[in-house]
Amino acid sequence: MNIDNLKNFKIFDGLSNAEVKLFTEKIEPKSYAKNDMIMKEGESGHSILFLLSGEISVTKSLTLSTNKNQSKDNREKEFIRYKAKDNIIIGEVSLFNTDHKRTASAKALINSDIGAINKKDFFDICNANNEVGYKVLKNLIGIITEKLIDTNHQVLKLTTAFSLVIDN
Repeated sequence: MNIDNLKNFKIFDGLSNAEVKLFTEKIEPKSYAKNDMIMKEGESGHSILFLLSGEISVTKSLTLSTNKNQSKDNREKEFIRYKAKDNIIIGEVSLFNTDHKRTASAKALINSDIGAINKKDFFDICNANNEVGYKVLKNLIGIITEKLIDTNHQVLKLTTAFSLVIDN
């Protein structure tokens, strides 16, 4: 895999080309056709995914009681769309969950290419190269924090909308 395609991802900020290459040698490419599911919320996940080309939609299930019978509404809410130029990663949270479950679903909106590095390879590199591991994990914490803040804003919007519906 070409380093130039990956060195602009935030997870690799502050790394030299040689340090990025440690990871790119372990990244496996996979192609997805339009409307293919890349990952599903609740499934087991053991890899970080890099959006290399294309466009994806990231969704989460909305499970709400909708009537007196307590039936569930299993629709999904799109939280964000990403294009390859955004240089984003997805799936990183499952590496740190105790149950390793995906916390969202991702679907290809157009033909898309994803690169995946599995958990074992990722942490083997970090453990064998402590300075590189520190930089990458520090970057990863920043990425997860940004996504958490964005998700909190989405939850606030949904909660506000829901309270307005109930009040009327």
